[in-house]
Amino acid sequence: MASAATAATTGPAKAVNGHKVLEEVLRLPVSTWRYHWDPPDVRHLGPMAQDWHAAFGLGDNNVTISATDTNGVALVCIQALHRRIEDLTAQVETLREQAARPDRPSLAEATERQAGP
Repeated sequence: MASAATAATTGPAKAVNGHKVLEEVLRLPVSTWRYHWDPPDVRHLGPMAQDWHAAFGLGDNNVTISATDTNGVALVCIQALHRRIEDLTAQVETLREQAARPDRPSLAEATERQAGP
C-alpha cells in the first residue's frame, strides 16, 4: 500500500516529539491474534485498533490501523532511538576521556575524600 502524502495532498504538517511517541509505543499492548475468518494456525502480531487509537489518536476510527500511521510511528521512534544512542555515545566518550586523564584520582582516593576525615 502506497501513501499519497505530499505537500500538495495534505494540510499543514506538524512536528512530533519522537520521545513522547516512543513512550506511547512502550505502553502499547502488542499481542498475537487471528481474525475470526483466519484458519486456526494463522497468527498476526500487533496492537488492537482501539488501543492504537487511544494511544495516538491517528486515523479516522478506532477499528482500523492505517499502514501510513504505523510507518510514521515506527520512523519517528527510530529517529528518537537514534538520538538517544547518539547522546549516550557522547556521554560514554566523555567518561572515557575523564577516566584516561593522568591527573584523575584513583577510586580509593576518591572514596577517601567522600568519607571525610
